[in-house]
Formats: sequence, structure tokens, C-alpha cells
Amino acid sequence: MSMYCDTVDLSLFQGRWVRSDTKADNVEEYMKWLGMSDEFETAQETNEPQVQIITSFDKENMTLVHQLPWRSGQQIEYTCHFDGKNHPIPQELIKSGAVSGSAEWMHKFDEDGLVSEQKLTINGKSHTLRSCRTLESQNETKITYVCLPVVDGFPGPAVRYFNRIPFKGKWTAAAAQFFSGMDVAENLRTTVGWMRKAKEAGADLIVTPENSNRDRQYFVDGKPCKKKAYEMSEALDGDYVMGCQATAKELGIWACIGVDIKGQPPDTAYIAQVLIRPDGEIEGVNKKHVLWDYEYTLFEPGEEPFQVFDTELGRLGLFLCADGIVPEAARMMCLMGTQVFLNSLNSRGPDEMRMHIPLRSMENGVWHVASNCVGNPNTVGLLWPWTGGSQIVDPMGNRITASEEHDDMIVGEVRPFESELKKSSWTDDLIAQRRPELYGAMCKGLNDLPCATMYGPAPEVLPYPGPESVKVAMMQLSRVHTRECTEWMSTRQVAYAAKRGAKLGVLPQLWCFARGEVEQDPQAAADYSETVLKIMLDAAPKGNGLFVCFSLVERDGGKLYHTAYLIGPSGLVAKYRKAHLNSTERPWATPGAEFSQVHYVPELGRVAMMLGDEVWIPEVSRILALEGVEIIMHPTDWDRVEAAEMAATERASENKIHLVSVTRLDCPGKIGSQTTLAGEFIGDEPIPLMRFNTGVWCRYNVEEQVLVDLKRREPHCKMMGFHLDVLKKRFPHLYGVCVQPTGDLYTWRNTTKTRPGDYKDEHLPIRSSFSTKRKHDVYFPPQRPTANDGNTS
Repeated sequence: MSMYCDTVDLSLFQGRWVRSDTKADNVEEYMKWLGMSDEFETAQETNEPQVQIITSFDKENMTLVHQLPWRSGQQIEYTCHFDGKNHPIPQELIKSGAVSGSAEWMHKFDEDGLVSEQKLTINGKSHTLRSCRTLESQNETKITYVCLPVVDGFPGPAVRYFNRIPFKGKWTAAAAQFFSGMDVAENLRTTVGWMRKAKEAGADLIVTPENSNRDRQYFVDGKPCKKKAYEMSEALDGDYVMGCQATAKELGIWACIGVDIKGQPPDTAYIAQVLIRPDGEIEGVNKKHVLWDYEYTLFEPGEEPFQVFDTELGRLGLFLCADGIVPEAARMMCLMGTQVFLNSLNSRGPDEMRMHIPLRSMENGVWHVASNCVGNPNTVGLLWPWTGGSQIVDPMGNRITASEEHDDMIVGEVRPFESELKKSSWTDDLIAQRRPELYGAMCKGLNDLPCATMYGPAPEVLPYPGPESVKVAMMQLSRVHTRECTEWMSTRQVAYAAKRGAKLGVLPQLWCFARGEVEQDPQAAADYSETVLKIMLDAAPKGNGLFVCFSLVERDGGKLYHTAYLIGPSGLVAKYRKAHLNSTERPWATPGAEFSQVHYVPELGRVAMMLGDEVWIPEVSRILALEGVEIIMHPTDWDRVEAAEMAATERASENKIHLVSVTRLDCPGKIGSQTTLAGEFIGDEPIPLMRFNTGVWCRYNVEEQVLVDLKRREPHCKMMGFHLDVLKKRFPHLYGVCVQPTGDLYTWRNTTKTRPGDYKDEHLPIRSSFSTKRKHDVYFPPQRPTANDGNTS
């Protein structure tokens, strides 16, 4: 009798195979026989997404990437040998719980198909779990499971089906922006209309604004009412969501729809996105974690773990509006392997389009499709308009931007696997530049951090004594003419700052060297740095208490470091060896072993240092803020204009700290130094001033000295409005991926060197080819739904 491998074209097994959640035979009965009697767990198992991307397949071996997005975004590459011998099961599969039974399995061909066997124990007896994989068609595989020997009560074979749904190496995204009023039926027609326009424009996916379902007039007697918010929010089996599902199925388009959804009655509602597949089924629901100010009076924040969605469009990560005005949501999903962010917004602040949206792409190297509400039909009351400016952003920050004034839709090409490159303007690999072993503070409990004394509004008496304000001098200059001239100019800057009453002066990074000089001869640069350090120590005025921060090349024990120094009237106060080296520093410098400590200096308050492109790494300033810093001194060399206008501004805004960034005259970004103020929320601020921090600048390429008074109260107010505390409203128990070693992250590039196109995968069926509706709705793994929860139907 012929072996199965001799009767079929084995190359047809290659490709991306998605486990069907609408077609299965006898699976639930089989799982109950195995001992899984819990209905919720059974539904979870039925619905759990699994994707097998078979990159090579012949008579001897099969290599595949196994994706398990509900299990912390796990994806694993392994090879199965078809030799009829037992081999170890990959440990990652065992740890995830994706396989059970023994730690070994066997694969071989017989006349029926590709057979796999492993041992497991049921009711105290040893059995063999046997599966058989076959091709039902070019676009469908079937895996049949039986347990041997067959015993009384065995329900018979269970069958799972996998559909071929190839990756799209490039595809078209649409972001539609519009205003939704109070008429939900009319809003559905509006949403459906934009879905149709997106399809006509060739889009594979559309993102709509937050609360596309209706305007939030959830007030009773002029006060916000959670009960009314619940009553006016949508059920997932309600007309609005089901109308979007029907349209997605009709058009064959992915849709990420912003919807306020019901939670547990009578007064729990959530701000959410519903991700709908081209077959009309809901792939998942994402709840907003960080709410914008007033939203805390109407909604509950989601607390589920961050989730990724493995699709033919790549690995998608969802977040909403205020989730993006702090760094964690985007960063965690990046580290979970997200290739495309989908962001639904309801923002009246220009900071979204000018800072948060593009920066979350650039600092993570991830595509971003963001849709914001636009306009404001009201003529009384709160008249600030929703600011539009929806964007499609590539990993380098190049943008397509919609109107800021009217309804609009932008359409652009997305190439998801470009997100795996992680190249940037400041380093050749922005993920490899990270130092996760230093990020433990990200996961500490909210009350276990030094910043706990700074939560909320600023107190009348600050917890740390010191002056009411600190006068800081941005001393902008760099190497000109000769070394002697630069030294003389530097000491003049210090003397001038002291004469003007400054208490702190900051110079640019490596300001005393010509561009490229350090890289050309690092040892000579270290020699000269010793001379310059002595000159600066001698120049520091002893009478008026001026402190000066700058960076040089430090030699210690045969190693070189890029080191920031803080000197004062009594000499060296502190130093910080740069912990995150860029691609030009790595050939000569050793990374520092720790973050800058936060130093309490009575004349200055609580201060710390960071260097250069560390402004692009959100963990750096975030951790310094968690350690209770008031002022970060930042000698820098802007690599692009966005380093100042976006990254530095964001770091001050998302952490509510003062950031003094002083750049070289010849910086590639062609923009001057910038001090970004923490700001203090006092009420009645215009919305842009609540979250788009004020800056003070020097002119580009001009030697000058600009003084700024930094009020020490401001960093002790962590409020961005009446209800949003940017440090206290964090979820540190969800940030574990932040401290995982870089090589252990579940990114595609960590998993495999294979790319779409490296293997045969030619067939393009639609997901709804079986026209069978999914039996179970499980939207929030792994949380068990509560009774009467409106989120499950």
C-alpha cells in the first residue's frame, strides 16, 4: 500500500494555516472526555487562535512557526522529523500548555496521512494521543485526533480544520475620521458608509474613531452618570456592532471599530475597539486601559493583559487614544511582536497628531494606523473641536495625515514586515539598544516607588526641601576653531551663567570635540577629556553655587565610557555612564551598568542625567520619573528635528518632569536646544496646555545662553487633568514583557529568519468559505466573564 507522502504534492502543505473557529467535529465532546468539563474553558479551547506557518515540508521534515497570540503572543519555530522516532517536544510548547502529555512526540507518514503520537495519562491510565494530518483541498487541512487504545466512553475522533490564509506582504489601510452624534442608527449608517468608501479605495482594513457608535452625552442633572453610560453603550450582539459585522462580511474587509460597550450592569461600561474579520466574526475586543480625564467619571479602565492578533495582515496591536499619551501600551505590544498599531481616538488635543501618534511609531519601529474624531457641531458648552489629523505612519515616522477640520479618510500602503527591521535615525537596531535588565522599576507596585509621594496634585509643602525654583542656563555651543578657543568659550559660558544667577548649567554632549573626532581616535579623546574635566572643575565658580552638567569620554580600567558629569562648587557631584549605546558609540564605548541615580542636591532638588538619543527610549525617562526625579539634565546632539519636537516634549509630558536638553551647534536635527517644562495642572487650562507641555528654545547653530526658571512644584503634580495621574494610573503587573531579555521576546525576527515569499503559499480563499458561524464568543482571554456581563452574547 502506498504511503500518503507518495500520493500528494507535499509542497501544498507549505503556507500559513489558520485554525478554524467555525468548523470542527466532536471537539467539545472529546475535550470533556479528556476531563475539561468547564464550559468557559471549553469555549476558550474552541476559539483560541492558532496559526501554523509551514515554511518547509518534504518526506523527511516539516519546519513551521506556531503562533499562539492568546498566550502572551507566543510564536515558536520548530522542526518535526518524520522518522517514526520519539523526539523532544519544544519546551516553549510545553510551557505554554499548547500540548499536553509526555515531553516527546513521534511523527511519520502512513497510508492515511502524517501521523503524530504522544503519550498522555487519562483517569490514571496511559494512552496514546494520535493525530493524522491530511490535505482536504489545496486550501484546507484536517487534523483528526484519536486516543488509543479506545475505551468505553470514548466519544470518537475529534477533527480540527485549518484554512490557508497567506500573509499579505503589503496591504492597504484606511483611517476614516468623522463625528458621531446621538442617533446610533444614523451613526451606523455613517460607519458603514466609510467602510464602503474604504473598500472602494482598495483597503484591506479600516480603523474608525473611538466611540464611533455615539456622542457621550452621559449626564444627569449636569453631572456625569455611569448608569446612563452603561445604558447608552452597546452590547456586542446589539444592532450597531452586528451591523458593522454584517458590512465587514459583505465587503470582505477587516474593521477596527471604536465602540463604547456594556460591562456588568447596572453601571459598568468600557471604552473599546472591536476587531472584526472579513468573514464578519469578531476576532477580539480591546478595552482602553488609560482613560482621558473625564472618562474616569463614566467608564471603567480595562485591566486585561495586552493582547496581539495574528492575522494575514501581520501581527496587530490595538490601543485607544489616551493609551498612547503614556508609553506603556505601545511599548509592551511592540515587545510582544506587534507589527501594526491600530489606534481609535476621540481627541480634542493637537498633541495626538503632532506628537503621540508618530512618536509611538518611531520609538517602537512599528506601523501605526490612527483614526480620530473631527469637528464639533455644538454652539454652546464645550466648544473645543475634535482635532482630526488621522494618520498612517511607517516605522521611521513618515506620515500620511488627514484634515484637521472636516470629515476625511486617508489610505496608504502598509508593509508589516518592515517593522521587524527596527532601524532608526539614531541606531541600527532600537530593540537591541534596550537594557531590559535595568528596567525592574517598571514592574514595581505603585506604592513601592519613590514617586509615590508625588502622585496627585502638588502639596503645599514639597516632600524634599529646597528652593522654590531653579534657574537653569542652556549653554549652547560646541567645538569651534581650535581646542583652546573652545575651552576659553566654555569657561566664559560658565562664568556668564554664574553672573546671571543661574544655579545649573547644561552643555551639549561631547561639546568640546569636532564631529567624528571621538570615533576616529577614542583613546586620544579620552586623554583630552581628562584635561577638559580638570578645566571645568577649575572653572566652576566657588562662590555662587553654580552646578554644570556635560559629557566626555571617560577611561577606567582599560575601558572607555560615554559619561555625563555633574560638577559643583565642591567638585564632582555625580556621573552617569551611558547605558544605551547607539551604533556609532558601540565600537568604542562600554555600556554603563546602571541608570543615572536620582540625586538630591539641596540647591537643585532631585536631579538625574541621561544622554543623547536615550530620549528616544521611553523606559529611561519613565524610570527616572518613577524614582522621583524633578529635573533631568540632558546633554544631547539632536539626530532629527523630531527628537526635540516629539521625543523630548513627550518625555516631559508623559512623566510630568522638567527636561533640560542642550544640543551641539552642528546637530543633524538642525534645531536648537530645548527645555520642556513639567507644567502644573491648576484647572481651566485649554485642552492643548493640559497635555502638550510648554517649551523654551535656543536658536539653531547659534552660540547662546538661555535662562529658564524651573518651578520645583511642577514635577510634584502628576495630574494631566482632574482625574488622570500619569504615574499612578499605570498597570505594572501587565509590564512583565518589559524586563524579558531581548532574545526571549516573541517577535517574528527572534522566532525565524524566514519571511513571507521564502516559501510557497499561493492560494487565497476567503475566511468565510465554510459559511459557518462560530458557536462560542470568547473575547477577553483569559478572563472568565462575570454573570450578566454585557460583553458576551
